[in-house]
Amino acid sequence: MIEVVGVRFKKAGKVYYFSPGDLDIKEGDDVIVETARGLEFGNCIIGHREVSEEDIISPLKSVVRVATPEDVIKYEENKKAEEEAFGICLEKIDKHELVMKLIDVEYTFDNNKIIFYFTAEGRVDFRELVKDLATIFRTRIELRQIGVRDEAKMLGGVGPCGRPLCCTTFLGDFAPVSIKMAKEQNLSLNPSKISGICGRLMCCLNYEQETYEKTRRIMPTVGSIVETAEGRGEIISSSIVKEKVTIKVTPPEGEWYLLEAPIVGLKLISGSYEGTVDEKDIKLEVEDAADVKVIKELFKTD
Repeated sequence: MIEVVGVRFKKAGKVYYFSPGDLDIKEGDDVIVETARGLEFGNCIIGHREVSEEDIISPLKSVVRVATPEDVIKYEENKKAEEEAFGICLEKIDKHELVMKLIDVEYTFDNNKIIFYFTAEGRVDFRELVKDLATIFRTRIELRQIGVRDEAKMLGGVGPCGRPLCCTTFLGDFAPVSIKMAKEQNLSLNPSKISGICGRLMCCLNYEQETYEKTRRIMPTVGSIVETAEGRGEIISSSIVKEKVTIKVTPPEGEWYLLEAPIVGLKLISGSYEGTVDEKDIKLEVEDAADVKVIKELFKTD
């Protein structure tokens, strides 16, 4: 086991482990750490803990020091400088007539490098742009092309649910999301209703997927015959959310009646369980020609 602390450099950013050494670092402390691109300013969100070596990306870098008031001032100055650099870069992009969208600018703490994040439909020849920027800022310049998911994470916004984007507020990493999840959760397969503002499948499809998978394993399909405490009957409808089914019970004597019952305790006589969705049965709902383009974007992974 190795003693580490968890440090995050951006709000809702990925958590990285660092060796605290002999430093007394508490959760919430601002720290200066050694990274592959130089010294960086971060916030400790996980205090001293021991983790297995398998969870560590070697080599394990160290925390240089707990941030001083001077470090905090320098960090804030870098943030102001990033805003100025953003405006300058926009002017140079227009000057060179480049088809690219500038998203964010980031200074390394030691000002050893400036990173410009952008999106573009394809490859961009930005060699002349880099030369201009290097002349102005007199430091190393890196232009990094990012995908639409990262763009949404950096810019923020409001999702279809009316709340701030998950990727901006708390998601450190993007989890894999598939159209199969939407089908298993009985959601409309209309692309416009299952995609986020980034144009990709909504991250929240992944949140309850495990619960849906467990429920579907014991959820009888419509038409199945089950045994209940009140007798044998046929499933005529089901609700995965409620974990209940509606059963048409036909007693030996008397008229049939409808019974809503939880799936726990039902005995399957004939039929099958919902189980997993066969991808061959997944058909997206296409309302117009515009949906075709949306569908193509929907399945990209960036």
